[in-house]
Amino acid sequence: MREITARALAGAVGGILVHEGDAPSVEHISLDSRKMTGNDLFVPIIGERADGHDYICMAIGNGAKAVFTSRHKTEEEVQEAIFTQCKGDKEKETAAKAAAWICVPDTRKALQDLGAYCRNMHPLPLVGITGSVGKTTTREMVAAALSAGFLVYKTPGNSNSQVGVPITVAEIPENAEIGVIELGMSEPGEMAVIAEIAAVDSAVMTNIGVTHIENLGSRENILKEKLHIQDGMKAGGILFVNGDNDMLSNVHAKAGCYTVRYGLGADNDYRAEDLSYPDGFPSFTMVHGEVRVPVKLTVMGEHNVMNALAALAVADAYGVPLADAAEKLLEFGGFKNRQQIYHKNGYTIVDDTYNASPDSMKAAIGVLSSLPAGRRIAVLADMKELGENTIQFHREVGAFLAEKPVDILVVYGELAQAIAEGAKKVKPDLHVVSFEEDEKEDMLDWLDAQIGEGDAVLFKGSNSMKLGETAARFISVEKTPTSSGGE
Repeated sequence: MREITARALAGAVGGILVHEGDAPSVEHISLDSRKMTGNDLFVPIIGERADGHDYICMAIGNGAKAVFTSRHKTEEEVQEAIFTQCKGDKEKETAAKAAAWICVPDTRKALQDLGAYCRNMHPLPLVGITGSVGKTTTREMVAAALSAGFLVYKTPGNSNSQVGVPITVAEIPENAEIGVIELGMSEPGEMAVIAEIAAVDSAVMTNIGVTHIENLGSRENILKEKLHIQDGMKAGGILFVNGDNDMLSNVHAKAGCYTVRYGLGADNDYRAEDLSYPDGFPSFTMVHGEVRVPVKLTVMGEHNVMNALAALAVADAYGVPLADAAEKLLEFGGFKNRQQIYHKNGYTIVDDTYNASPDSMKAAIGVLSSLPAGRRIAVLADMKELGENTIQFHREVGAFLAEKPVDILVVYGELAQAIAEGAKKVKPDLHVVSFEEDEKEDMLDWLDAQIGEGDAVLFKGSNSMKLGETAARFISVEKTPTSSGGE
C-alpha cells in the first residue's frame, strides 16, 4: 500500500480521527493483533467468538501505527481503552497514545472502503478468478502465463474473502504491471461486495459445482452469485468461461463486454487437441483459430488442462506470446495438500486433503487412475457443506469411482459411507473397507499392513476430516515431492 497518513486514511473511509497520536503514516494492513509487518493499520474485526477491539493495544504494542475502531468514539473512550488494555504497562501506554485511532461505523466496511480507495489509486489491469473449484490453481497458472510478458502481482495465500480482497488490493506494489486476484464467496451478496472493490478488467470462471450449495441453495444460485464478478468490470472487459461446464456453456458477458470460451470441446475459442498423458502428465496442443502451440504440464489431471487453457487464453488477450506463456506454465508445480505426489519405498502417495467437493473428488480420482501402479487405493473421507443432497453427492462420487481402475476403496466418516454405497451399486465386487470417524487408528493400522510396493494411494476429504494427518504418516519428509497441482 502506498504510504498514507492517518488523517488521509480517515478521509478515505469517511472516519473520524478521534485520537491523532504522533500523526503516523501506514503502509500495510493487519487483521491479526499478533502479526505486524511494520507501519501497520490494525483493523479489529468483530467475529462470532472474539472482538478485535479487545486487542487494539496489543496490536499497537506489536507495531501497529494506526487503528480503526467502531467502539471508541471520543478521546475519553480512547483513553479509557488504553488504561484498561495496557493494565499499567507504561511502555504500552506510550505506544498506544502515539498511535492514531480512527472511529468508523463498521470496521469491516471501512476496510472494504479502503480497498476500493487503494484500487482507484492504482489502476493497473486486474484479472479476477472465481469458480466452485480450481480457483487457486487457475490463479497461479494465469499468473505464470502472464509473467512471460509482465511483472505480475497475485493474491497471497487464500485472501479471497470480504476481508481478504480489500487487503490484497491495498497491498499491490507500485511496480506491478498486472494483477491476478482470486475472488471467493460462500454466501449471497458476498461476490457483489468484493467485485466492486476489485473492479477487475477481465474475469475467469472455472466452473459451477456444488461447493457452498448449503448456503446458496442451488447451482443456479451459485452461478447467479458468481456472475457478480463482472459488477466492477469496465466496458470492453472479457469474461473467460469454461465452455465444457454445463452451467457456463451458454453464459455470456454483461453488455459491453466480451465472452471467451475455453475447454476440450470443438466449439471453444481456445481448446486442447492431441491430449495425452506421458508419464501421467498432460501433453496437448493448444488451438486458437489457426494458431497451434504445444503445451506440457508438470501437474496431473484433465482439470489442469482446463486451468492451463484458461491461463493461455488470458495471456493471449493481454498480448503475451502463447509459446512463451506455455513455457512459463512448466514452472507451476502445485500446492501442499493439493494433489501433491510423493514416492516412498516403492509406492506412491497422492495427498489431496486440503478440501473436498464432488468435482474436486472426481478430479483426484482421475489423477489416481492415471498413475502407473500395481494397485490403486482411494482413501476418501466426508465432503462437508453440501446441503440437503449431501448423501446423493457422495453416492455420485462412488459411482464415478466404480467406473475407474481403482482396486480398493477405503471410506472414512459417516457421510463417506454413501461413497461406498454408490460404488457398490455400480461395481458390486469392488473391494471396499469402511471406517467411522472414531476409528482413525484402526484405519492407520489397516493401511500400514496393506500398502506395499507398487501401490498408488489417494487421500482425499474435507479439511475438517484431518485426513492430511493420515497422509503424512505415509509420506517421507526427506524426499522432494513431485506435484500434480490439484484444485
